[in-house]
Amino acid sequence: MSNEWNLAPAAESTSSAEIKERYELFINGEWQAPSDGNYFETISPASEESLAQVAAAGQKDVDRAFEAANAAFKPWSALPAAERGKYIYRIARMIQERSRELAVVESLDGGKPIRESRDIDVPLAAAHFFYYAGWADKLEYAFPQRDPKPLGVAAQIIPWNFPLLMAAWKIAPALACGNTVVLKPAETTPLTALKLAEIIKDAGLPPGVVNIITGAGETGAMMTAHKIPKKLAFTGSTDVGKMIYKAALQGNKKVTLELGGKAANIIFDDAPIEAAVEGIINGIYFNQGHVCCAGSRLFVQESVYDQVLMKLKRRMDQLVVGDPLDKNTDIGAINSKSQLQTIEEYLEVGRAEGSEIYQPECELPEIGYWCRPTLFTNVAQSNRIAQEEIFGPVLAIQTFRTIEEVIDKANNTPYGLSAGVWTDKGSKIFQLTKAMKAGVVWANTFNKFDPTSPFGGYKESGFGREGGIHGLSAYLDF
Repeated sequence: MSNEWNLAPAAESTSSAEIKERYELFINGEWQAPSDGNYFETISPASEESLAQVAAAGQKDVDRAFEAANAAFKPWSALPAAERGKYIYRIARMIQERSRELAVVESLDGGKPIRESRDIDVPLAAAHFFYYAGWADKLEYAFPQRDPKPLGVAAQIIPWNFPLLMAAWKIAPALACGNTVVLKPAETTPLTALKLAEIIKDAGLPPGVVNIITGAGETGAMMTAHKIPKKLAFTGSTDVGKMIYKAALQGNKKVTLELGGKAANIIFDDAPIEAAVEGIINGIYFNQGHVCCAGSRLFVQESVYDQVLMKLKRRMDQLVVGDPLDKNTDIGAINSKSQLQTIEEYLEVGRAEGSEIYQPECELPEIGYWCRPTLFTNVAQSNRIAQEEIFGPVLAIQTFRTIEEVIDKANNTPYGLSAGVWTDKGSKIFQLTKAMKAGVVWANTFNKFDPTSPFGGYKESGFGREGGIHGLSAYLDF
């Protein structure tokens, strides 16, 4: 069944987005050329066109960034906390003022639909700066009788799936606590972090308080091995997270890791089925499945399995795949060519393991990196598509009969980041949330985020929390 709606294109204008031909490193409040003179291209995954040349930081650049942050730490931490809060608040307001530009750049650089960039990423980024601006002069109330003090310089490395939002998650609490920052965005999506650097400069933040450098994994390794930072914060893959943790132990650094996930989304027979189907769609196809907490494992109670599967397939048939800047688009471009290859390899794995694949019949653009929304049925617990993080729009469906059975199945994973449960019974919700080995459990919703609520995982999904008061404690010494 193909999409029943013939929607006229409604593309967002790019006139509000100024993208420079070349971006330098933001160090000590100024744009500085890389010492080695190396640059790389950032590519639009929807058009495969080069958007900009971006500086690749080498060892000398990493040294300069940390030295600037170290020099800025003493005066920044000595500044009255209310004054620090004013700077953070100003950044939040400027994000709001430039929200349209930021949303367009986020969709161009990352491939996500403009509706998501506009309605979720950018507003949430501003909300995190607003939230932590309010905490800057209230740390003694947040942690009574504990004498909280800033740690020093924080090294922060963020992924490519939510570049602006992840930068806000990390920079805002660090500044509120009196720390200084060196942040590196992913090499495939550096532009909104560099736009944030423009905002930070325009906000008048003292030089060196926030430094944003760009580069690939080699630059990140230089950051984690550096002697100056007292704190490492990383969001990304579990394999890289393990290497960063080893580096942190050797350098006696405080560390928080938010890593991969393979979340269970559980549908009971007493759930509001229509709402649950929307929750399934949002849980796995939001941001093309490029979400560490995506509900990529669906567990449906046997008595409603046929009904849920029928409604889910019908809803998938209505999803629009295409131009990320088109306001009609539900599923944009896969972030990179290499990530698309990874997803396609898992699709072949799923077929080879004997699972049945379903994809809606929709036309994909000839240029760019695209993947139809996908689900697999007849999936076994031992199948790789049910155990390994795919990081794409791929859903693995299993059935269950009892609460005890689904708890065992849901917890049978090395990950423990998130989960969801859909039921009309509050008692089931409390039973599930207590038994699930996951940092976040959503009830009758999925992928809901708020700056006041902590987020983080267990097991191979990492440790530490971002958001809420918990997000402050990660940047404080007691």
